Amino acid sequence: MSTVIPNCSDPEAFVALVPMRGGSKGLPGKNVRELDGRPLYVHSVRVAQEAGADAVVISTDMAAVLGADHGPGVVSLARPSVLATDTAQMAEVVLHALSDEAGLSIDDQAIVVLLQPTSPLRGADDVRRAVDAIACSEGKLAMGVTQADAGVLKYGRITDGRFVPLSQPEHCFANRQALPPVYRPNGAVYAFRAGWFRRNGGFETPDIVAVEMSAAQSIDVDSLEDFERAAEWLAQQREGAA
Repeated sequence: MSTVIPNCSDPEAFVALVPMRGGSKGLPGKNVRELDGRPLYVHSVRVAQEAGADAVVISTDMAAVLGADHGPGVVSLARPSVLATDTAQMAEVVLHALSDEAGLSIDDQAIVVLLQPTSPLRGADDVRRAVDAIACSEGKLAMGVTQADAGVLKYGRITDGRFVPLSQPEHCFANRQALPPVYRPNGAVYAFRAGWFRRNGGFETPDIVAVEMSAAQSIDVDSLEDFERAAEWLAQQREGAA
């Protein structure tokens, strides 16, 4: 018997997908490591609920997580071992969750929000902005971004012994302060309609809505140093609220 996810006929409704696997080379066990009193992945579950998710799907290969009771509205999905390796692509993980094999019955029109556990500092507002962008058909994909060093516009590739600018040639010779702002994906939030992702087969599209986030909220936990930075930021937030 399949697990039925709410139809999401409400234009503001969405399904959150939290992908987590047991293996991690940079920081072993990071997805279940406690940050501010709760496992790292639970921060993504909680922010999805705060943002109003109709359902939260945890895609994992971890037996302890699969067997845990996460409360109403949270479904654990067993991820095939082939999709729990270092080389598995996130698009494949999402496609598995959207497939008939997963048995979640996610409608084509449902908005899906991908919330990776390694971005625990995103807020419910960031999630809602991504959902609203897709609900209003502003783009095929809404993606979290943060400002980066504009100096990358001076860079280029070497092709047949020639320097080929990554961007416009004039950027290579401009003063750094004269360069336009540059943003990078931060991995914190992605939103899209289930049907579009199935047909597209991945994230790639020129039609992307930018969900701007601060550098602090864009911390991606891949090492112990990243983890400690995230913990410090949360501690500072608590002190500021006191």
